[in-house]
Amino acid sequence: MIPSFSIAVRSPALWLAIAVAVLCIGLQALGLAETWRFDRQQIDAGAWYLLLSGNFVHFGTQHLWMNMVGFGFIVALVWQHFNVWEWLIVVVFASLAVGIGLYFRDPNILWYVGFSGTLHALIVAGSIADLKHYPRTASLLLVLVAAKLTWEQVSGALPGSEEMAGGSVAVNSHLYGAVAGAVIALGLLARQSFFSSKTGTNSSKTSSDNAV
Repeated sequence: MIPSFSIAVRSPALWLAIAVAVLCIGLQALGLAETWRFDRQQIDAGAWYLLLSGNFVHFGTQHLWMNMVGFGFIVALVWQHFNVWEWLIVVVFASLAVGIGLYFRDPNILWYVGFSGTLHALIVAGSIADLKHYPRTASLLLVLVAAKLTWEQVSGALPGSEEMAGGSVAVNSHLYGAVAGAVIALGLLARQSFFSSKTGTNSSKTSSDNAV
């Protein structure tokens, strides 16, 4: 599941991951968490960009680094299965799905921060793509994510997670992210399969033409 270091450092997708991490760290360092957080009142007033930006700011340093460590594990485990543009699609649209889901389905949430919803999208998307290459470990990851989501829906946040984050955990953001990650991954993999089969068909036709 983990690519060699020499291959990884040449991957544009890796540099996207670094850029996302730098964005999160930079926003926190500049003290922009309150300005860029999901804020229902401001969104109602027309600041729709907060549906997206709220995913990239955090309660504080501890919350930030907790998510960045998780992000690092995801990059190490499954980042090789999509290219830079595909991962960009996952990051942007899953983050939007989290924000939109919270806005329309959780009216009691007045503001929200954190990358964890997007992290759930990334691990689900990457694990679905990984099923083709490492079915056992990918299946295990998906089962663990499903178990975590089930616990959160039934019993609330995992014990200790709110203390670590430094605030309340919006568990539905994890669900929205995971569902979005699955849908986007299946779409991207279907696209990959379509173009792969199309390329294979063209190659076979060329070989046949040459044989004639």
